[in-house]
Amino acid sequence: MRVAVIGGGIGGLTAALSLHAAGIEVDVYEAVAEIKPLGVGINLLPHAVRELTELGLAGDLAAIGLAPTELIYANKFGQEIWREARGLAAGYKWPQISLHRGKLQMRLLAAAEARLGRGRIHLGRRTVRFETGSGGGAVHFATGSATADVIVAADGIHSAARAQFYPDEGLPKWNRRILWRGVSMAPPFLGGRAMVMAGHQDQKFVCYPIAESGGGSEINWIAELSFPEGHLWRREDWNRPADISDFLPAFQSWRFPWLDVPGIIRAANHVFEYPMVDRDPLPGWTFGSLTLLGDAAHPMFPIGSNGASQAILDARTLAFELATRPDITAALASYEAARRPATAKIVLANRGNGPEQVMQIAETRAPQGFDDIAEVISRAELEEIAARYKTLAGFDRETLNNRPSLSVG
Repeated sequence: MRVAVIGGGIGGLTAALSLHAAGIEVDVYEAVAEIKPLGVGINLLPHAVRELTELGLAGDLAAIGLAPTELIYANKFGQEIWREARGLAAGYKWPQISLHRGKLQMRLLAAAEARLGRGRIHLGRRTVRFETGSGGGAVHFATGSATADVIVAADGIHSAARAQFYPDEGLPKWNRRILWRGVSMAPPFLGGRAMVMAGHQDQKFVCYPIAESGGGSEINWIAELSFPEGHLWRREDWNRPADISDFLPAFQSWRFPWLDVPGIIRAANHVFEYPMVDRDPLPGWTFGSLTLLGDAAHPMFPIGSNGASQAILDARTLAFELATRPDITAALASYEAARRPATAKIVLANRGNGPEQVMQIAETRAPQGFDDIAEVISRAELEEIAARYKTLAGFDRETLNNRPSLSVG
């Protein structure tokens, strides 16, 4: 069996590594002429870290990231709403890892180049058209083409494959929120291993450390604001430089006893702007011998730390099914049955703020703050919201710790 993976991002490279580990021949085709360590910080949840660990990449993750031990939700005044342990501290067998997206991609790329063999990563291959049937397919690039028994379209939110098979879908859906993202050197906060989410659905600040240096923390942060209906926006692009004067005034007073939000924002060397977008869940991912994966299949709002994690789960599930099912048709059907309904639920849950809804509940019920969060939201309600999202997103602790491995070969 020969597989062509379209896209050299986190999902595509994890798919390539997983397919290779399962004994399947694989080539990766990436549109850019050079893969660079772009982006800012992301989180990998324990279910995704498990999959990369089983690919032999635990050491790489430890070398380039940090493992948060707790997650804290706070209101716009810095008052704590909810706190929970994360990763190993929460009893998982695998940690949660906070790290720079670009560093992760480069580690995956290096592993793929070493393991797949010479000439298996093809750069500068911009896809223009696909041909697919039950007996294999072809990918046509701006220059040249390639054939394979299976085509995996992991080519992102602007997927050429998705556009070909759903030509009337149009642009991604914008929820009238803008994200500004940056990385800043700053003093450690709350013990140096905490993730913080503060505010509510119309104004939010998220931050967490992704590295340590010289006694300080390299802090990844996200500032988010909502805009009224009719506000103009530009095509989403992680790499568009931003001007902090567009959003810093809204956060100028966010100086908590344990966190200086405007200070962190000002300390960033580069800030990027990104409209918060997703797409509706699809009725199908598979077309003959071609299937979708990652953001090509299920782009979702960056809530609950699930974007990269779900792409990694896609990749591992696909490789497992292709290696263990009697034929390609059955394998792709089983992959889609396992992953499409699960990710559709996350897309929709994230539109409702996922686990971050506790901040909006606090804002709605106590907009001027509170003396005791128990008078605003009961602990039982907080626990139920947190547990429900973990189950929906596939990282309920007991289920994850006890489920069989997806490794084959």
